[in-house]
Amino acid sequence: MKKSNWKAILDAFTGPAIEYLESLPERRVYRHAEPEDIRAIVDGPLPEHSTPAEDVVADLGRDLEPFVTAHSSGRYFGFVIGGLHPAAYGAELLTSTWDQNAGLYAVTPGVAVVEDVARGWLLDLLDLPRDCSVGFVTGGQMANFTCLAAARDSVLRKVGWDVETDGLQGAPHVNVVVKSEKHSTVARALRFLGLGHASAIEVPSDRQSRVDVTGLRATLGKLEGPTVVCVEAGNVNTGSFDDFVGVADAVEAHQSSTRPIWVHVDGAVGLWARASEARRGLADGLDRLDSWSTDAHKLLNVAYDSGIAICKDASAHQAAMSVHASYLIHSDTEGARDPMDWNPEFSRRARGVGVYATLRSFGRRGVAELVDRTCELARGFGDALKETGKVEIVNDIAFNQVLVRWLAEDGDHDAFNDRVIERVQHDGIAFFSGTTWEGMRLMRISVSDWATDEDDVRRAVDALLQAAAAE
Repeated sequence: MKKSNWKAILDAFTGPAIEYLESLPERRVYRHAEPEDIRAIVDGPLPEHSTPAEDVVADLGRDLEPFVTAHSSGRYFGFVIGGLHPAAYGAELLTSTWDQNAGLYAVTPGVAVVEDVARGWLLDLLDLPRDCSVGFVTGGQMANFTCLAAARDSVLRKVGWDVETDGLQGAPHVNVVVKSEKHSTVARALRFLGLGHASAIEVPSDRQSRVDVTGLRATLGKLEGPTVVCVEAGNVNTGSFDDFVGVADAVEAHQSSTRPIWVHVDGAVGLWARASEARRGLADGLDRLDSWSTDAHKLLNVAYDSGIAICKDASAHQAAMSVHASYLIHSDTEGARDPMDWNPEFSRRARGVGVYATLRSFGRRGVAELVDRTCELARGFGDALKETGKVEIVNDIAFNQVLVRWLAEDGDHDAFNDRVIERVQHDGIAFFSGTTWEGMRLMRISVSDWATDEDDVRRAVDALLQAAAAE
């Protein structure tokens, strides 16, 4: 085997990595840069001759670091981007070092078993049926895709159509019911699956973006044939949770042999409420439904990328995802799990190892404390801003999301909100992102980092007030 100077690579990596990680408490969260600024440093013709690997790593650590957004700083509140837990980071280093192609047990028995253990821990932590199947995918997008693929195939199979074999041409029509405030990844997954997002039947949402259960009942009562319903745990704007008990009751009242119904829960953020005794009530009834998606790289703070697809009907999940070929070695050993049976990829990194390591480090109580603390900090954020009299908090702060409307003296609140967000991002003390909701331009606050504390919130509030005063 040709030898490599691995120590030189690690030496080149370790210095910039430690410097970056230790800078997180005080470094700028975001640095605005034009593409040409970055390109001027990293671009150029492809080198004709080789460069020592350790030099490439050292150059990359030096050149790209100034343009790296500090997602793990404790003061990044944009979108719903979690930080990086130390156990997740360590597992990521090992996973990259081992470089396992985590598709088959026969190829990578160690990580296959670790992922299966993580599967069991997740189901226990979230109190979902313990025989559910779990797929470790890239993120919420592919988690929704995976679950909805199983849903599509299951409801069609129950009316006599094998979509895995015969495809969708000539298949019975599948009704798809969504709420008006659905996440864009659900619509995109429907496109990928040939179901189309524009043909989905929309049920109204209330003022907190929760599905109207009465409207859902009325809609289901008018439908015939196979049906897929999509609901949500933790709305991307308001953080609200749908009424899962009401949804489950509505489905049970309308389901029949000729009208099979599968309900999928997009729980990218909010599914973790099931881990907290204090907030578990938000997700009551959720276990009566059929599939659930979430992101470990959001609230659990596992490294990117790490999505999770969970299905109650494991056979439907496996039928939708598995593939066989003469050269593949599928295990028939008891207790062996082939990861590729549960996700849409052949080759992939062993992303379940990071989930295992982070869950083991946190423990059950640690995950509950993480959920509770981020939610409490979100409420504190909202209270601190509201007390200034300069904003309106437009959502009920049910979880870790806060919707803020900055109030402009001239009445042009929409433009003022965008200017405040832009100025804060430019200053670099904290990062926030915007949204349009109920026809208003608003600022979103998502508290999703295990490292965020009260001081981070105080500094962020001060930065926002300074940005608003600069107008």
